[in-house]
Amino acid sequence: MYIYIFLFITGSMFASFINAYVSRTLKGESIIAPRSHCTNCNHTLAWYELIPVLSYIIQGGKCRKCKSKIGIDSLITEIILGLLYVLVYLVYGYSYESLLGFVIATMMLAIFISDFKELVILDSTLIFACLFTYGIIFMELGLRGIYKSFLYGVFAFVLMFLIKIFGDLIFKRESLGGGDIKLAFIMGSILPYNLFLVSLTVGSMCALPYAIIVTFKRQNRELAFGPFLVLGLFIVFLFKTEILNIMNILIYNGGLAL
Repeated sequence: MYIYIFLFITGSMFASFINAYVSRTLKGESIIAPRSHCTNCNHTLAWYELIPVLSYIIQGGKCRKCKSKIGIDSLITEIILGLLYVLVYLVYGYSYESLLGFVIATMMLAIFISDFKELVILDSTLIFACLFTYGIIFMELGLRGIYKSFLYGVFAFVLMFLIKIFGDLIFKRESLGGGDIKLAFIMGSILPYNLFLVSLTVGSMCALPYAIIVTFKRQNRELAFGPFLVLGLFIVFLFKTEILNIMNILIYNGGLAL
């Protein structure tokens, strides 16, 4: 039970940081200074006003000074990322896969916030995710693992770039953003080519209801595809063993070995 509490708290703390990081980066502000403050009265927040989840609940969702309401989205993201950290540990336990799962979950939150808000995937998010990913791969598999992951990443990047080219030709507009293509490199670095294709399919299926809703509302705007790509990555990563078993059964029945 203690490890679950620790992971929930850790995930909530990272979510709090991600909220501030994305918000400030999108505004072109420094993530270091000034200190966290109320956006209404500029009251500098004390440490006990920055405790994930608890501070919001104790203060009733309001600034301690001016009593203006604090958006509940911060509370929701802190709870969600804390639960995702616990979920990853439940699946993989004490392993390098859990570390990768934490990186994916944290990256997923940052992409959800930035892409849905401003239709952009921050390069800094992808750079840090890539560095942590390859650092974990090196610790687990060494240089050989780095080389193999890099090749899979290149495959995913090239495939997504080709999809963009064909999509642009068909729809006569930009079908995929540069951030989506860069994200594909990280997805391919984490998953082998066959599971990357599965994650791409899962992400597209998750995005379909969203695309239909936006289309019916006749909103002339681009669609945020990055959140669904990384959601597909997270789902397939969690259940990759089961998915590979199913794929092997299907292919063996077809007379081929995966």
